[in-house]
Amino acid sequence: MESKVIFKLTCVLVACTLVVSAPSAEAMTCDFVFSKLFPCLNYISGSGGPVPSPCCAGIKSLNAAAKSTPDRKTACSCLTQAAKGVNGLNIKLIASIPNKCRVHIPFTLSPSTDCSKVR
Repeated sequence: MESKVIFKLTCVLVACTLVVSAPSAEAMTCDFVFSKLFPCLNYISGSGGPVPSPCCAGIKSLNAAAKSTPDRKTACSCLTQAAKGVNGLNIKLIASIPNKCRVHIPFTLSPSTDCSKVR
């Protein structure tokens, strides 16, 4: 009888240890999104040309970090809100970044993107 109680207690302690020590995935934030795409700012507010390599590195890093649908929706929302709120951005240049950087993202970089449809 005592061994059953000890076994159950051990199982509970092991389960608690696993839950407490499990690494938690950090949620996508607009600060993270903006930090990755900050190197693109001069490009999207200018007249074009080649996309700077730090900009491409940022979009690739953001794409790799947005592993779940909620992460992708958050990234989309952050980007569309920023595009709506900043004057002087070239929308065509913004939309061209993924293609020029050879990165597939599941939504169009545009102020009019419906982020609720992102998967």
